[in-house]
Amino acid sequence: MKKSAGTQKNARQDKALDLRDPKYFINRELSWMQFDERILEEARDTSLPLFERLKFLSITASNLDEFFMIRIASLKDMKNAGYKKTDIAGMTPKMQLNALAKVTHDFVSEQYSTFTRMLLPRLLEEGLRFVKHHEDLTDNEKSFVDEYFKDNVYPVLTPMAVDSSRPFPLVRNKTLNIGALVRTEENDIEFAMVQVPSVLPRIVELPRAMDGTRSVILLEEIIERNIGGLFLSYNVICAHPFRVMRNADFTIDEDEADDLLSEIERQLKKRQRGVAIRLECESGMDKRLLAILEEELNVKDNDLYFINGPLDLTFLMKLYSLSGFDHLKEKKYEPEYPKYMEPDVSIFDQIRDHDILLHHPYESFQPVVRLIQEASHDPDTLAIKQTLYRVSGDSPIIKALAEAAENGKQVTVLVELKARFDEENNIIWARMLEKAGCHVIYGLKGLKTHSKITLVVRKEEDGLKRYVHLGTGNYNDTTAKIYSDIGFLTCAEPYGEDATAVFNMLSGYSEPAIWNKLSLAPLWLKDRFLYLIRREAEHAENGREARIIAKINSLCDPDIIEALYKASNAGVKIELIIRGICCLRTGIPGVSENITVRSIVGTYLEHARIFYFLNEGKEEFYCASSDWMPRNLERRVEILFPIETPALTEDLRHILQIQLSDNTKARLMTDDGNYIRITPGRSGRIGAQKTFMKEAQDAAKAREGNKNDRVFIPEERQSDSNEEVLKI
Repeated sequence: MKKSAGTQKNARQDKALDLRDPKYFINRELSWMQFDERILEEARDTSLPLFERLKFLSITASNLDEFFMIRIASLKDMKNAGYKKTDIAGMTPKMQLNALAKVTHDFVSEQYSTFTRMLLPRLLEEGLRFVKHHEDLTDNEKSFVDEYFKDNVYPVLTPMAVDSSRPFPLVRNKTLNIGALVRTEENDIEFAMVQVPSVLPRIVELPRAMDGTRSVILLEEIIERNIGGLFLSYNVICAHPFRVMRNADFTIDEDEADDLLSEIERQLKKRQRGVAIRLECESGMDKRLLAILEEELNVKDNDLYFINGPLDLTFLMKLYSLSGFDHLKEKKYEPEYPKYMEPDVSIFDQIRDHDILLHHPYESFQPVVRLIQEASHDPDTLAIKQTLYRVSGDSPIIKALAEAAENGKQVTVLVELKARFDEENNIIWARMLEKAGCHVIYGLKGLKTHSKITLVVRKEEDGLKRYVHLGTGNYNDTTAKIYSDIGFLTCAEPYGEDATAVFNMLSGYSEPAIWNKLSLAPLWLKDRFLYLIRREAEHAENGREARIIAKINSLCDPDIIEALYKASNAGVKIELIIRGICCLRTGIPGVSENITVRSIVGTYLEHARIFYFLNEGKEEFYCASSDWMPRNLERRVEILFPIETPALTEDLRHILQIQLSDNTKARLMTDDGNYIRITPGRSGRIGAQKTFMKEAQDAAKAREGNKNDRVFIPEERQSDSNEEVLKI
C-alpha cells in the first residue's frame, strides 16, 4: 500500500507530537462505565426476548458492585492518602471520583428506569406480576405471606436493637438489610436492624391467580410486613431496606507473609469489614433513620444512592431461572463437539495426529476436561502440570487431577490464590489437591499467574512426548459455556519444551536462556508486542501495506497505545475489537486516523485474545491470556502463543473477519470517545455470535451425516523444528 502525501506529512509531524498528551487518552474508569452502559443498552433493547433483558440488567448490577468494591475503593484510598498524581487522561483520583459520582448516579437511575418503566409492564403483560410493595398484596396473598414468614423465615432471622448496652452491629459487605426506628416503652426512639438472610430464596412465588397470572414478591418485603413480630417490646415507627458496599481491594505484603494461604484467609475476613464506600437506601427513607446510617457507616453525600425499586438487581438472574417462561428466553444453545475432533477416539491419538483449535462456547470445552481425565487413568501418563486461576464450584478438572495423583501420576498444580473474589474457592481446591497428593504451588511472589496452560507427559514407543493445552480462558467448565474463548491443543515439541520451562520457572527453577514459541509476561511479552507493532509501522513507512487486528478485552497500557498511535500515523491500518476498557481515542488527526475500535456485547462474554499482523504478507496469528493492560504485561504471568498451522490460521482469520463484519451487536467508537451501534446495510444483518453458533451446528450435522468418514484434519501440524528463537 502506497502512503499518501498526507500520511507522509503526518509521519514527519510525529516527531513533534507528544503522544502522551492526556487529551489523547480516555480515563480507564469512565471507559469501564461506558462498557456497563453498553450492557444496559442490551437490557433496553426491545428486540431481545424479555427474560434476556432481565439477565443483562442483572449483569450491569453485578458489574457495578465489583466496580465499587475495587475501582472506586482504590481511588478513595488514593485520595485519602493525598495521592495527586494524574492518570494517563490527566485526572487526579479526586477528579476521577467527582466525575464518576455523576456517571454512576445517572447510571443507577437509568437501571431502575429500565426496570420499572420498561421491564415490569412487559412482565405483567406476559402473565408475571411483580409485587413491588407488601401493601399491594391481596387478602389471600397476605395470609400466604404471613404463614410463609412464620414457617420459613422467622426462625432464621436475628433481629438486632441498638441501645446503650448494644453497639451498632456490623453491616456486612453486599448484604441486604432492613433498618428500622422503634419506640421504646420509655418513648425513646432507637435503631434496630435485621439482615435479610441470603440462605433463603429472595424471590417467593405467591399462589396463582384465578386468571392464571403468576405473582412473585421479594423476601425483604415479607420481612418488612412482619417486622413488628421481631421487636415485640417496641413500636416500629418505620422500616426500610438498605445495603452497604465496602472496600474489598486488599493488598498482601508477600514479603512479610510467612504463609500466603493463611494470610489471604485473614485478609478475606477484612473484606466484610472494609470501609463503607456506597450506601444504597430505599427512596423515601425516614430522614432520622438515614442520618443514623450515614453517621454510623461514615458515608458522604456522593456515596448515597436512593433507589426507586428493589435494592440489588442481581436477583433478576434468579428471576430469569423461573420455570415456565422459556418462550421469553433465547433458545438454549448446547456447545457442539469440535469439528477437528472425534468424541470416541483417544484424545492423545487425535492430538498426535493433528493440532486442534477450539472455539468456545460454540465448540465444547469437554476435550479439555477429557485431556485431564484420560491422562489421570492412562498407564503411559507420567506427569500432569496445570495452572488454575478460576474453576467452577464442582470442577471435573479438579476431580481428575486428584484422581491422577491418587493413581500415582506426578501432578503439579499452580492454584492462584490471589484471583480476586475466587480466593476462598481456590483455597478450598488447593487444600483438597494437596490432600490427594498433588504438588500445589501458590504462584510467584508479587505476581498473579493468569496464564492458561496444561502439560501432560507420556511415555510412548519413541520416547517421552509432551501434550500441551494453551488457552485464552480459565479452566472453568461452567464459564466455558458463556465465555467466548480460544483453546489450542498440540504435541509439537517446541511447545512442549516451552511448557516445561514455564512450569519449571513457576516452581522455582531458573528460566531457560532460549524459548521456542511462547512469549511470557512479565519477562518480555510487552517488548514482543511493541516489536510487532513497530514492525508494521516500519513496513508502512517503507510504502508497504501494513495491518494490525487485535481482539482483546481491555486496552489501557500507555506504551502500547503510544506505539499504536505511531503505527497509525505511519499508515498502518489498525482494527481493534475491544470488549471493555479502551483508553485509546480514535479519529484524532495526525494521531489515530487509521484506527477503529469496536465493542461487541452479546449473549456470550467476549473473552478471547487474538492478534493478527500482516508482516509484509507473511501473516502472523497469535492468541494470548493477556490483554493490553499494565497489570497483564507487568504484574502477571501471561503467555502469548503463535498459531501456525494453515487450517487453524484460516479459522482465526474467519473469526476476526466475522467479528469485524458484525452489525447487530457491535458498537463503534466515535471521535468523541462514545460508542454508537453499527446499523445493518444492504448486505443484511450479521451477528458474530449467531454466525459462530450456526457454523458449529452445521459442522456437527455434516459429521453426523458422514459417520463413516474421518473428521476434517488440518493438512499440516505446527513445525516440530527445534529452531531456537531468541527473546526480543
